[in-house]
Amino acid sequence: MTVTCDRGGTTPVIPVDPESADRTAETARRILPVAGGHVDDPQWIAAARDAWSDLPAGLRRALLGFRRASGPTGSALVRGLPVHEPALPPTPSVKGSVQRSATVPAAVLMMIAAGLGDPAAFRPEKSGALVQDVVPVPGQEDFQGNAGSVLLSFHNENAFHPHRPDFVMLLCLRADHDRVAGLRTGCIRQALPLLSEESREALSLPEFVTAAPPSFGSGSGGTTPHPVLFGAPEDPDVRVDFAATKPLTPCAGRAMDALQAAFGRTARTALLEPGDLALVDNRVTVHGRTAFTPRYDGRDRWLQRSFVLTDLRRSRGCRDADGYVLD
Repeated sequence: MTVTCDRGGTTPVIPVDPESADRTAETARRILPVAGGHVDDPQWIAAARDAWSDLPAGLRRALLGFRRASGPTGSALVRGLPVHEPALPPTPSVKGSVQRSATVPAAVLMMIAAGLGDPAAFRPEKSGALVQDVVPVPGQEDFQGNAGSVLLSFHNENAFHPHRPDFVMLLCLRADHDRVAGLRTGCIRQALPLLSEESREALSLPEFVTAAPPSFGSGSGGTTPHPVLFGAPEDPDVRVDFAATKPLTPCAGRAMDALQAAFGRTARTALLEPGDLALVDNRVTVHGRTAFTPRYDGRDRWLQRSFVLTDLRRSRGCRDADGYVLD
């Protein structure tokens, strides 16, 4: 299985040929009845973990390569996965929509999550479901979150949380009507050279606080002062949400503005089609979305999202009964 590039020439693409897609669908269908088809049941997740080994070897090899080294873009597209768009039900349009019942797309997400690490969710967000619908909701158009349809600003997923996801997965089941809703990603590995030494130093100081996103509801709290860049100076991790992170000093504010501009200059936009799975390395890459106009006719844009932790043990104190949901 060859890793190529998208139409923009920057985002690695892992193509899934028709034979591999059929094998992936067959593997997914085998685990659908397990545990009564309840996606969040530990027994069903265990079946998905076992089924990972039955996925096509080329797909597994490429995904494990991405887990080890997400590259200069910190993102990748798996293209050609089975979602069977014509057979899908209408796109959900209610707040908090999730996928609790086993489907082929949900099984694909959970098998790949098991290959990249372990699936995880956060109880205050989407009621802790492991597979979450990202769909436009009437009345939520201006919402800075998964239910909105206006421009979604760059952010690390759950930047406020000490155990934020290592990887974010977004599987496209249905594209928007006008094909204009683009997933935007920006990697610190490409933005860093555009920053001055002064900005880098300022971003490395604990002079920023980040609130919980609106999807967690009010009263979810926020962080103590933290740096935006941390880790290896030549290849740092990034922790920021441009809608929720606030600088505590003028110098920090200027540096944050410079970082946002650098992400804007190096950003890539992917127009996801049914069967495209976007992988985002949340440690080094921010993501957002361009605006689109929903019609609320049952055929609107529909993504399904899952989070991955590469070391589930680190969050053991936050998970009841050693499950997959963090409190």
